Amino acid sequence: MKTLKSKLAGVLAGTLLSANALAADKVTLLLDWFINPDHGPLIIAQQKGYFAEQDLEVEMQEPADPSMPPKLVAAGKADMAVSYQPQLHVQVDQGLPLTRVGTLVATPLNSLVVLESSGIESVKDLEGKKVGYSVGGFEDTLLKAMLGQQNLTLEDVELVNVNWSLSPSLIAGKVDAVIGAFRNFELNQLDIEGHPARAFYVEEQGVPAYDELVLVVNNAERENPKYGRFMTALEKATQYIVNHPDEAWESFKGYKKDLDSELNRRAWADTLSRFALRPAALDEARYQRVGAFMQAQGLTKTNPDVASYAIAPK
Repeated sequence: MKTLKSKLAGVLAGTLLSANALAADKVTLLLDWFINPDHGPLIIAQQKGYFAEQDLEVEMQEPADPSMPPKLVAAGKADMAVSYQPQLHVQVDQGLPLTRVGTLVATPLNSLVVLESSGIESVKDLEGKKVGYSVGGFEDTLLKAMLGQQNLTLEDVELVNVNWSLSPSLIAGKVDAVIGAFRNFELNQLDIEGHPARAFYVEEQGVPAYDELVLVVNNAERENPKYGRFMTALEKATQYIVNHPDEAWESFKGYKKDLDSELNRRAWADTLSRFALRPAALDEARYQRVGAFMQAQGLTKTNPDVASYAIAPK
């Protein structure tokens, strides 16, 4: 009888262990925009089962309002959000309890774009021209810094709010240039539509290099070990993309039927070299430099210690 009880206890213990092993940690991830090649490592980690290998059940959601994901994370309504490093500096300055735990795209994508037919060969040629933008604050600050390298100011150009209609505004001749265009998308979009363009890169024109897309969580959850496992899966996905770009593209476009487009195919190729090879890694000096730039430009009041809003999860 004692032997039978021991066996039953062993079976029960094994069943409980199996159940616990199957109970993956859930992560609700709010994206910054509709799914596109910028999210490549996230989609590949899901498609290839790398999140599952780390006992993670990840649910990715596209936002109805792109400005809301970090705010919802700060309010405890979601686990993680895709955001932007410059936006993180501003939101932390505003008191939002957010921490960067990873990087998705490790270089700026933002750029100043003009049509090749415009005759604008340098930033200095913008004097007296119309420049379109979508988001006031950071975009006009980028433009201000770029113009400053040429001894120009915002007073030397005419700013036009084009309400996210960057490429169409250029094509229609409503503006001579646009700031805030993503170099991996707008350039390809314009070329596909028969209007080849050129980009001036912000990091070559007086703006410190920054991470375009980062992953943020609520401060209360910043030490949760599941985020270290999340970054392990993301790193494996990025390695797969780098080693097998064509196969990765096939996997990416198979995630959702409307992803298979000429624009996404071109953008995929242009984004590969910009994914963070070590998503969890944190360059504190780089963040401090960007913070100093944000403060100097009046976008933030302070430049706090990096450890207060960014970590490298283990």
